Amino acid sequence: MDKIAVLLPCYNEAPTIEKVVRDYRAALPEAVVYVYDNNSSDGTDGIAEAAGAVVRREYSQGKGNVIRRMFREIDAEVYVMADGDDTYPAGAAPEMVRLVRERQADMVIGDRLSSTYFSENKRRFHNTGNLLVRRSINLFFQSDVKDIMTGMRAFSFLFVKSFAALSRGFEIETEMTIHAVEKNMRIETVTIDYRDRPAGSESKLSTVRDGLRVLKMILVLVKNYRPFLFFGLLALALLLVSAGLFLPILIEFFQTRLVPRFPTLIVSGMLALSALQSFFGGLILDNICRKNRQDFEMRLLEIERKWRST
Repeated sequence: MDKIAVLLPCYNEAPTIEKVVRDYRAALPEAVVYVYDNNSSDGTDGIAEAAGAVVRREYSQGKGNVIRRMFREIDAEVYVMADGDDTYPAGAAPEMVRLVRERQADMVIGDRLSSTYFSENKRRFHNTGNLLVRRSINLFFQSDVKDIMTGMRAFSFLFVKSFAALSRGFEIETEMTIHAVEKNMRIETVTIDYRDRPAGSESKLSTVRDGLRVLKMILVLVKNYRPFLFFGLLALALLLVSAGLFLPILIEFFQTRLVPRFPTLIVSGMLALSALQSFFGGLILDNICRKNRQDFEMRLLEIERKWRST
């Protein structure tokens, strides 16, 4: 088992990967730097290996697929994850490692949004998307996470080995954050100075496509982790539509003692029944989620015993 593992998922990062590897080797001399190449065509793997990294490959395209492979294959006391594009400062890594070791943090977030992100990042819609995602997650999960989609994080062994990733692409950061919040894992934050990509380095993140994926992931995770909230809101919406259809019929009945619009009345009744089903379905699923959280705590004990025995 490594003392510290630096994880760098990469796809066509030839202009920057050498500097990133050397920076992390200097900042964390005891760490093993792993570069996972995701089908690069510009020689990223060879440059990283020459710089001193351990190079491995993930052939299924997508950052989520790469991180899933990393977490499966590597055992370490502390993990530091960053991107290979030289936008995150390696100098912040020792403090993040310290928080995992000394303050028992399960995930340490490198917070870009509280420092230089909005001045350095030149993609306006990315700024808006980051704020939207942060506010949505903190609202739905009653949390106060400063940066949901940052690519620089540190993890404990417990977090990495208990995280069952579902995402394939860039929405993986959102999923990791929600996993930590929902499972009541300890989150710490380190403010970092983000810098924009250097000349010749291109972002692989599509503002529209990946933004929609992130929003879809938020809805799916709210449904999975907060089913009473999700289905309760759905029940309320159905009930309001049902009431909107029923009230004119009720008013007309009091005025004429007739019900001339039976199809509308039937639709209103079906919507009211659907609202009741959604409400009680949310209650049942909420109890199942509570039981799953209890089972997760037992699973953490097993993972911790494995960690202490190695």
